[in-house]
Amino acid sequence: MLRLRPLLRKELPVPAARLARWLIGKTLVREHPAGRMSGRIVETEAYVVGDASGHAYRGKTARNASLFLERGHAYVYFVYGCWFSLNVSAGRAGIGSGVLLRALEPLEGVEVMAASRPGARPADLARGPGRLATALGITRDLDGQDLCGAGGPLWLADAVRKRGRIAVGRRIGISREIHRPLRFFERGNPSVSGPRKPL
Repeated sequence: MLRLRPLLRKELPVPAARLARWLIGKTLVREHPAGRMSGRIVETEAYVVGDASGHAYRGKTARNASLFLERGHAYVYFVYGCWFSLNVSAGRAGIGSGVLLRALEPLEGVEVMAASRPGARPADLARGPGRLATALGITRDLDGQDLCGAGGPLWLADAVRKRGRIAVGRRIGISREIHRPLRFFERGNPSVSGPRKPL
């Protein structure tokens, strides 16, 4: 089992765009009844304050309340009637913004991930937000989970190795504010889900 240092809330930068870039190379840990799973975060998207494509744009609701928690909490939602997606709240309490975790490079618990994603190659297990949530068994039950500090079922940890160069691109699967360069990814990593050519 990897020795991982939990991230503290005070380490997480604001605003969302800075956090999205900073999270590249950090580790997401899932403590699951079937075994511990972890992966390097290799692709993120920022949804900044006032962003018309973000879930917080029209204000706080029962569904998106976790986006308005202090940075470092999980916002989990069901998308397209198909799968869950995991976001990290990115602002100060009461200010809605978030970072979508788009892809992980698996580190621990590959066999456990594969049980939820049969037939997938290791690089594809958590390549894309829906695949990521499926592989790690992330559901709406984890919405609002504090990701700072170990001990819970889902938490953030420091990097296990030096990250590669970070590239910037446009966000994927949105229809508004598509021009914003708010997708960040590790160049050359095969687990990146979107276009790998930087802007």
